[in-house]
Amino acid sequence: MSNAQKSAKGAGGGGKGSPKAKRGSAAGKKSEDEREETLQAVVLADSFETRFIPFTIETPRCLLPLANTPLIEYTLEFLAMSGVADIYIYCGAHTSEVENYIQTSKWHPSSNASPFTSLEIVKTTARSIGDAMRDLDARDLITGDFLLVHGDLVSNLPIDDALSRHRARRLADKNAIMTMILRTGGLGDHRTKAKGIEPVFVIDPTKNRCIHYEEMHPLQANKYVNLDPELLTMHTEMEIRTDLIDCGIDICTPDVLALWAESFDYEVPRRHFLHGVLKDYELNGKTIHTEIVDRHYAARVFNLQSYEAVSKDVLGRWTYPLVPDSNLVTDQDYSFEQGNFCKENGVMLANSCEIGQKTVVGKDTSVGAGSLVSNSVIGRRCQIGNNVTIKDSYIWDDVVVGDGTVVERSIIANEAVVGKNCTLEPGALISYGVRIADNREVKAGSRITRAKRKLHDASDDEPAELVPNDPLLVGEGGEGYGYYDDEDSDDEVAVLHNRLIYSTEHLNLSSDSISTLSSQVSADEPVEGRSHRSSFTGSISDDGETGSSSENFHHDAVTGLLDALREGGNFGPASGARLEFMGLRLSNNASDHQLRRAIAVAFTKRISQLVENDKLGASEAVAQAFSVEGVVEFLNDVAIGKDKEEDDQVDFITCLQKDLVHRGSGAVILAAVCQKLYQLEVLEEDAFLRWWDEAEALGDVEGEEMKRVREKTVVFIDWLKEADSESSEEEDDEDESD
Repeated sequence: MSNAQKSAKGAGGGGKGSPKAKRGSAAGKKSEDEREETLQAVVLADSFETRFIPFTIETPRCLLPLANTPLIEYTLEFLAMSGVADIYIYCGAHTSEVENYIQTSKWHPSSNASPFTSLEIVKTTARSIGDAMRDLDARDLITGDFLLVHGDLVSNLPIDDALSRHRARRLADKNAIMTMILRTGGLGDHRTKAKGIEPVFVIDPTKNRCIHYEEMHPLQANKYVNLDPELLTMHTEMEIRTDLIDCGIDICTPDVLALWAESFDYEVPRRHFLHGVLKDYELNGKTIHTEIVDRHYAARVFNLQSYEAVSKDVLGRWTYPLVPDSNLVTDQDYSFEQGNFCKENGVMLANSCEIGQKTVVGKDTSVGAGSLVSNSVIGRRCQIGNNVTIKDSYIWDDVVVGDGTVVERSIIANEAVVGKNCTLEPGALISYGVRIADNREVKAGSRITRAKRKLHDASDDEPAELVPNDPLLVGEGGEGYGYYDDEDSDDEVAVLHNRLIYSTEHLNLSSDSISTLSSQVSADEPVEGRSHRSSFTGSISDDGETGSSSENFHHDAVTGLLDALREGGNFGPASGARLEFMGLRLSNNASDHQLRRAIAVAFTKRISQLVENDKLGASEAVAQAFSVEGVVEFLNDVAIGKDKEEDDQVDFITCLQKDLVHRGSGAVILAAVCQKLYQLEVLEEDAFLRWWDEAEALGDVEGEEMKRVREKTVVFIDWLKEADSESSEEEDDEDESD
């Protein structure tokens, strides 16, 4: 048992002792509630997001260090203190790294120190949390109540009471399938509250039941919650809460997995699953409840802002016993020093250097004369030169910082080298192995990496290569190049998180910890500002429309079309599928682009399901999807329009391309869909050629993923171009003969 587990148990913090011992003592006892003896947990180690790029290009998020301890250590400590026996860790990217780490850690069941009966790494090709949950349902691993958490959770919260109330509700009503643990955060800018994205929970306080959920963000045209009027008649009391922090801790029954499996449109837990289940209550009859806490600590490290926020709370010891000197990892030997900072053995500090409060310094690190380090974390074996200033920054292992350099509110990853007399402005992200030459100024919000990636002209069969160094960014002799987002995305929430880069100064983070008992906010507390990295210039979505009505239309339209395609229904003029679709358009005032986008997503989802689940070839799956009665007429009348405007055709092809970026076999499916739509005369030659030429003209702006998904279509485009060329030559021959 780790120091953290011992401290939590001794302080009444919710420790239950070893699950192995519990299972042993209950071995001879059988009862109808025996499943409660074993609490299972599912850890989502892959977030399927890009919020920690460039670091997650090379390392999974759950292994990124927070206060010099891998994130997953905090999550597993929480599960151990909660009495969990069986754990399933779901991995997507970097599976082997996570597996190797767990196998050599104290958590592996083969270790005598492990409190877990079993711990299994589940390898998956899932591309979203929804895919992972549907895969988990298909594996039939979950036998009773289980905790669903992310691999970036930091919490000392005892869940005994919440678990007891959940089980009591479940026994009284089998439709009570989930309990979300939420933390009060006040109406101000708690530093662990989401920046830009504001979750809105509508709760019936008489039943602790969540009855509606939405997310609001700065791009919305309408800042209000759309409540179903029936909720007002069904519930005598309701609270609309915007002060709650989503801890990402859910107590679930297996019915939760069944609901994920029923809808392939659910991809994320809150914005899709929670919103959809609550919206469809009359159909499924399932209820989701809340447990709102105002003590202890619970927060997710879900983006770069929360990375800094939770780091500060760990350094401020709000997370006790999850603090550095609890030595969560076996080989750590941190001690809490006079002056309120932690360091390991072997640290070499010059007499004239100054180490401020709330700072952590790892083993065998040296700090030179005249240097100042405050409110920062420095890893192991780092070399900090003379007269260096490091403030509010996070420097990982084996980093070199040259004399006279200033680092403020930045992250420097393993084995990076920053030269002498450099300045790293707030928000600079220096990834693994990057070298910054002397006398360089790294601008705020810069992201520099040395990671290998496919060059623009590389094929799928060629290995990734290093991109040439950028001397303008890293200086002569430096190593690294800038990483830039693909900003051509329809997912506004993802864009917001990616654009809110770790330039935290403009966020005016509150000095209050999430663990403070008071939720009062000063009347003159500053309002969140914006920097040049979060100005959101231009339109985020192609349709230019935001808000819940747009998202509701997309969700409902895709679901309806997908059901009709699965059932082999009819899309004719008087069919139920078409009438329902057009009714949704009228009720939501959806734009033509939104129509095309919903149709494109529904068809690509259905084709992907046929390829992945039914093991059909891409061409066969496409043929089956487009063979449904009335589909061709539906596409011509609704998706493209009877006038067949070229702009509308190009937009439809682009919608297909964008959705297939996120799907397995996307490139092959896009090529097959394009050929089929051309054969069916839904889309015309000129539209395909224009779409291709415009994409080619975009160059780097288009983004690597968008390029990759259309690579297989080049054969079809070349064929069109050759046919067009032959046609032109024949016309010229005819003209000459005349």
